Amino acid sequence: MVKNEIILANAERFYVLERMTVKEVAEQIGVNERTVRRWKKEHNWDVKKDQYYSTTSLFHKEMYNFARKLMNSIEYDMDNGNEINSSRLYTFTKMLPLITKIKDYEENVKNDNKTSEHQGITPDFVKLIETEILGMKPSEE
Repeated sequence: MVKNEIILANAERFYVLERMTVKEVAEQIGVNERTVRRWKKEHNWDVKKDQYYSTTSLFHKEMYNFARKLMNSIEYDMDNGNEINSSRLYTFTKMLPLITKIKDYEENVKNDNKTSEHQGITPDFVKLIETEILGMKPSEE
């Protein structure tokens, strides 16, 4: 029974998180497509997939809001003659070009229902944010 649960969990992960088609999932785990379709229906994979992507596809809006707040705080300090921390200016200038890239990336993920590639925020994308926005040096692995 445990082996079947592991297979089912992997199939769900492939379909929901990695955006594989039913056929691709069946091939990946070695079961019939009808079995995968039955699991998909019984376990509401389409609902789970929609929920997952609705929560992960709004990162560009969050980043935009953060950039706007940062810009407002910098503007407030400028208007009131306060010293402006150079790290805030640096962060703001590094964020601006990435907002468009993130939005384009998320739109591609949203519109690409046929891909079998892993989508979402990947470790490489996190590293890009760390280096480009936060100014962190990549860790040596």
